[in-house]
Amino acid sequence: MERMSGLDASFLYVESPTQLMTIGVVALVDPGSFDRAEGGYSFERMRDRLAERVAEIPVLLRKPRPVPLGLDHPLWVVDEDFDLDRHVHRLAVPSPAGLEEVSDIVGHMSGIPMPHDRPLWEMWFIEGMADGRVAIFAKLHHSMVDGVASADVIGQLCGLAPTDEQAAREARAERQPTAAELLGRGLLKSLARPVGIVRLLPHTVTGISRTVRRAASGTTMAAPFRAPRLPFNGAVTGHRTVALADLSLEEMKEVRALTGATVNDVLLTVCGGALRRYLAERDLLPEQTLVANIPVSVRATSERATGSNKVSILFVRLGSHVEDHLERLMTVHKDTRSAKEHSTALGPDTLHDWAEVGSSPLVGVVMRSYSNLRLADRHRVVHNLTISNIPGPPGPLTFLGGRLDAVYPLGPVMDGAGLNLTAMSLDGTLHVGLHGCREQIPDVWSLAGHVGPVMAELLAQVRSRA
Repeated sequence: MERMSGLDASFLYVESPTQLMTIGVVALVDPGSFDRAEGGYSFERMRDRLAERVAEIPVLLRKPRPVPLGLDHPLWVVDEDFDLDRHVHRLAVPSPAGLEEVSDIVGHMSGIPMPHDRPLWEMWFIEGMADGRVAIFAKLHHSMVDGVASADVIGQLCGLAPTDEQAAREARAERQPTAAELLGRGLLKSLARPVGIVRLLPHTVTGISRTVRRAASGTTMAAPFRAPRLPFNGAVTGHRTVALADLSLEEMKEVRALTGATVNDVLLTVCGGALRRYLAERDLLPEQTLVANIPVSVRATSERATGSNKVSILFVRLGSHVEDHLERLMTVHKDTRSAKEHSTALGPDTLHDWAEVGSSPLVGVVMRSYSNLRLADRHRVVHNLTISNIPGPPGPLTFLGGRLDAVYPLGPVMDGAGLNLTAMSLDGTLHVGLHGCREQIPDVWSLAGHVGPVMAELLAQVRSRA
């Protein structure tokens, strides 16, 4: 049994039928790599192996239990009635099918809410691809994992050892507290909340003063509510669309070595260039640069021992107003460096600490009203989209017995920012998942089609100037 942190619980509170707070993963597995002596590939064989692995991963066996009257954040408790068949499903696409047909199905399933009375994850085995591979789509709720933790779960399903932090979270069949006990604890937490706010104020005031000083010197991160409005910056629906793209890590590291930028800078530069072309083709390219929300892991620096989500947020200008790829890369490199320094000055646990005292079920009521009233269509744009880069598990790997060829992550789509680009590395390739609101960006594969060419042009330009 474990109490959710305020940040973990906030992902449950803000969820609505149109704003699902889930992290998706599309994995491509080669069934031809299965041991023929054991009978080769079959869904039943993979399901049996999955059952063995899930039993060893505590985070997949626990479900949320709310506190009466919402006086405190929910608890994670072991699901004593856990049934794998409620989480694992099998379906097929009309053969022969490629990645676009698989992505259509994934987009549909990505928009279906998960019930909260069981562990918050689901998995589909999708058969029928023309190349014989099996696509596996998994959804995990953001309250139980962040990007880094989701990669760790994938690694454990592939047979890797868990991190020390996750190994310490053992699923014990402890006595669950009664409703009266939860009510009492919740009352104590409610009474202590004002004290927590008072304790945070000095640190917050210090952070604001540092921000003012950095603003005077022009070294702050991009300010929210300054982004241009685009078709995917409004209230989202519950319909999702998905596209996939690949980048060579070797090529990205070559650009890094020749320019002094980081691999993440290269990813942001390529995304900015792809968005520039996508918008220009539709006469929608603004003169002002797009601004991305960048989740950054703070696990290495956080002082908080509890909580599944340990992230900070950066706002970064993508340089989409710059046509030259190398010039855009230098612009992004400078801006991300300022954003990281600004975030460090604020402290790694600022978001976590304020969520601890500020999030409650009331936030969910407010956010659902915000969605229902479509207020994201009316106020200034906070940021245009989310871009995230997740370090993947080391490869090559086998997933439940088959060779794992690719892993495409899909981050959540939210009101005001109906497009999410998330990347995960595996065995020399950076796999990019594009996840959007179908009504706002129905042709997301067109955007994905610009990712590879922009990277190729950037690499050629860097080589020629070197």
